[in-house]
Amino acid sequence: MSFDMAAFLGAISDVVKPGTARPFVVHDHELETLPAAQVHNPTTLRIAGKLPTSTFEVFRQTIPPGLSSDMQRHYHETVHFVISGHGHTELEDESSPWEAGAFVYTPPWTWHRHYNDSADEPVEFLTIENSRLLSHFGIARRQSMGLATVDEARKAHDTHQHLG
Repeated sequence: MSFDMAAFLGAISDVVKPGTARPFVVHDHELETLPAAQVHNPTTLRIAGKLPTSTFEVFRQTIPPGLSSDMQRHYHETVHFVISGHGHTELEDESSPWEAGAFVYTPPWTWHRHYNDSADEPVEFLTIENSRLLSHFGIARRQSMGLATVDEARKAHDTHQHLG
């Protein structure tokens, strides 16, 4: 038996063809800002929710000067493309700097937090995550610890949980 991509995608959901409600081009001013209560941190997340994607989500994320995202982990993978600004990401027990033009990868179920290291300029990310695909399978999960540290997040949650 061979793998059939069309059959696999058809089993996930019906294909959403571009149209008036779901165009194949969405402009920056058309992005929808997620309510602050859903974001749990000082960043602004604007979603390109009208795109007819069926397996991934696309966001424009802004981290104000000197601030950070929340400490979180989730089952989905995420890639942030740094549009502008510079900072660093704390990922479990590692930290790495980045700047405009970099791609920042967050693997599934790892505690992480993104920091804007500038006192004057915001950081702008293009964020792409496969959360929609996992939602189709009923396995989307996210935990947020607000502005906690990795150690505080580990103490508050069972760090021995694994996908499985």
